[in-house]
Amino acid sequence: MSANPAPVPAKSPRKVIITCAVTGSVHTPSMTPFLPITPEEIARESIAAAEAGASIIHLHARDPKDGRPTASPDVFMQFLPRIKQSCDAVVNITTGGSLGMSIEDRLAAPLRASPELCSLNMGSMNFGIFQVAEKIDKWKYEWEKPYVERTRDNIVSNTFAQIERFIRDLGQGHGTKFECECYDVGHLYTLASFVDRKLLEPPLLIQTIFGVLGGIGTHPEDLAHMRRTADRLFGAEYEWSVLAAGRHQMALCSIGAAMGGNVRVGLEDSIYLGRGKLAKSNAEQVAKIRGIIESLSLEIATPAEARERLKLKGGDRVAF
Repeated sequence: MSANPAPVPAKSPRKVIITCAVTGSVHTPSMTPFLPITPEEIARESIAAAEAGASIIHLHARDPKDGRPTASPDVFMQFLPRIKQSCDAVVNITTGGSLGMSIEDRLAAPLRASPELCSLNMGSMNFGIFQVAEKIDKWKYEWEKPYVERTRDNIVSNTFAQIERFIRDLGQGHGTKFECECYDVGHLYTLASFVDRKLLEPPLLIQTIFGVLGGIGTHPEDLAHMRRTADRLFGAEYEWSVLAAGRHQMALCSIGAAMGGNVRVGLEDSIYLGRGKLAKSNAEQVAKIRGIIESLSLEIATPAEARERLKLKGGDRVAF
């Protein structure tokens, strides 16, 4: 922990936990025709990603009419039971939501579903995707362009008090563990402060995120610096995972896997499979990173192995 900052050598490679973030709240329907929007599409994509090798499925919800992000528990409950019934993957529900959602909005679906795992952003930040508006001439829905352009002047809010509320309401209230999302080095120190206060306890799942405008960059040294800092702060008591935005997804995930880490892919983080090539499904990205992992003589973790390593409460204790 931060109170005992002695460096700890990186752990030897173990089976790699693949997370797939299926739809998110960043990309919009005009950016790719392959973005899952309806509950049927989200369920189908999630199940296929699990069959391709993802042991954790990270989920947002969309309004089925026009694809805008929604926090409605009723929409979540249209796909969560089907995913659980069709595969053994760990279901991870967002608490990040999207721009304009209140804390009550962001808590509504997790509190209804009582999942094994939720995402938890470890700090407020600028989160810029406004530059995409310059590249799209025709928008499918009227909400998309204003939504994207608002990121120029809006802050994603995750104050200390808000983070603590997520921990108390979900962690202490429901036995939910967290995918602690760290977009910059300061977020690692914020996470360490919650561990020092015993509000979060190991094993931690630390998702280091690269390439979002407003967070840390995508140079391999950025990745190495985040890894070194996490090792110094948390020793051997955490699972490290790598997420990279856009075209950097596969390269940085590959480096992370080779360094003994876990990986996250999916259409939330990148809509591409390769240079200039749109991914037609989440399963395509999972299959690609799985092939890279196995070419490095590494194995992928099963959902049961992910549950054991993260000390999750089990799929039989969720409310969907």
